[in-house]
Amino acid sequence: MRVKTLLDQLRGDYRRHGSDWRNPSLWTLGVYRFGRWTRASDSKLVRYAGSKAYGVMSVGVRVLTGDWLEMNATIGERFHIIHSGSIRIHPDVVIGDRCGVMHNVTIGTNMERAGAPRLGDDVFIGVNATVLGNIRIGNRVRIGANTAVSTNVPDDCMAVGSPARIYPNLPIFAQMAKKDAAR
Repeated sequence: MRVKTLLDQLRGDYRRHGSDWRNPSLWTLGVYRFGRWTRASDSKLVRYAGSKAYGVMSVGVRVLTGDWLEMNATIGERFHIIHSGSIRIHPDVVIGDRCGVMHNVTIGTNMERAGAPRLGDDVFIGVNATVLGNIRIGNRVRIGANTAVSTNVPDDCMAVGSPARIYPNLPIFAQMAKKDAAR
C-alpha cells in the first residue's frame, strides 16, 4: 500500500467520522490503517520501525478507547465505527465494504467452531452484538442490538435475539444499498 493510498483512506475515515480529529473511532481506524500500511511496505526498515510504532499506538488506542482492531483483520472500504468503545475484531475476520458497527461489538472465533466470520458488504451490527465462529454474514444484513450470531445469515436479512433468529427478505435494505452504491 502506497503512502498516497494510506492518506486517501485516512481522509475518507476523517470525513466519515464527522471531520473531528478528537473522535476516538478515527484514532482506532487510523492506527489500524497505519498497521496495514506498515505490514505491506516493501522496505524492511519501514516494516520494522513501523511495527514497533504500531505496537505502541495500538496499546494506547486499546487503553483509551477499549477498541481492539488488529491490523491482520481484512476490512473493506468505508468501514464506520459509529460509537467507539469495547469493539473487538479478531485478526482473521474479513469485513466487506460500507459496514458499520456500534459499541460493545465482538466479531471473532467460537470455542466450538474454529475460524472467524466473513461479513459481506453493507452490514450493520448493533450495540452489544456478537458474531462468532466460522460463519458467513451475507450482504445488506442487519444484526440487532444484543444479538448473538453463530450461524450463517443470507443476504438481505435481519438477525435479532440471542440466539439469533433470522428474518429473511428485506427488500427495502437492498433498494437502499443500491441507491448508496450508485452515489
